[in-house]
Amino acid sequence: MAEIAYRDALNQALSEEMARDPRVFLMGEEVARYNGAYKVSQGLLDKYGSARVVDAPISELGFAGLGVGAAMVGLRPVIEMMTWNFAILAMDQIVNNAAKVRHMSGGQLRCPIVFRGPGGAGGRLSSQHSQALEANYAHFPGLKVIAPGTPADAKGLLKSAIRDENPVVFIEGELLYGARGEVPDGEYTIPIGKADLKRLGSDVTLITWSRMLTAQVLPAAELLAQQGINAEVLDLRTLKPFDTEAVAASVRKTNRVVIVEEGWPFASIGSELADFIQRECFDDLDAPVRRVTGLEVNMAYAANLERAIQPSTERIIEAVNAVLYR
Repeated sequence: MAEIAYRDALNQALSEEMARDPRVFLMGEEVARYNGAYKVSQGLLDKYGSARVVDAPISELGFAGLGVGAAMVGLRPVIEMMTWNFAILAMDQIVNNAAKVRHMSGGQLRCPIVFRGPGGAGGRLSSQHSQALEANYAHFPGLKVIAPGTPADAKGLLKSAIRDENPVVFIEGELLYGARGEVPDGEYTIPIGKADLKRLGSDVTLITWSRMLTAQVLPAAELLAQQGINAEVLDLRTLKPFDTEAVAASVRKTNRVVIVEEGWPFASIGSELADFIQRECFDDLDAPVRRVTGLEVNMAYAANLERAIQPSTERIIEAVNAVLYR
């Protein structure tokens, strides 16, 4: 076990999978000679050469399509988007080709590809570069969506994503790259679709993923403990398919739920979770499900407004007190 940064955990996963399987290659803007915009691909060009670490032009639709084609003929591409905001330009390849090719070929073709890169607010990058877009991709059948919040989960899940036989959307919190945490040594994978209890509790379940876990939810749980409220924190990690058994088990234990997500409230991951909980766990609930989300506005550039738009510990504590009728 060693403490490393989130970016280094991703780098380890990429390097280990490239060493294990010669079909794996990395492509994206500045991933090779510049070592990646966020230094996730540091040193990979020197290790594996320019045929497997490929600098692409600024054409997300083009290199996403190249990756889809490579996956269809037997390679295992990892396509890095410099930010998921730019991946909007590649939506057609991701959702109309990668997500549908197995279905439309009657199972004759597969598309084992990973689309990965940073998502969410990046710190004063304004509205075009600060979007949490995971709900967009989770909407489409055929795509798996992963959003890890710790270095250990980032490494274990990226390795599993690269080995998966289906297209995977892998979203890394943009402000997480420097975050440090313990990562197991040696071969280490995490099954896709399994949530993780990051904190045991009995009074309320806080469900979250990605950066909100460490930035807001765990700190809020510690503040709630000072008020005598024992909050359980469930980190989804995989958003589609999400771990219905883990969600239901926690609801049965605490009987109250607050969902915290960085994205907007309308048609969100939290909306789907709330529907599942009220449908499948209705008799276990002692209060309506509450959601704490980003505000329904475009992200501001000013730092104080950017903070105000995103979920905060104060808003989480307010929601918890509401479901506890305090």
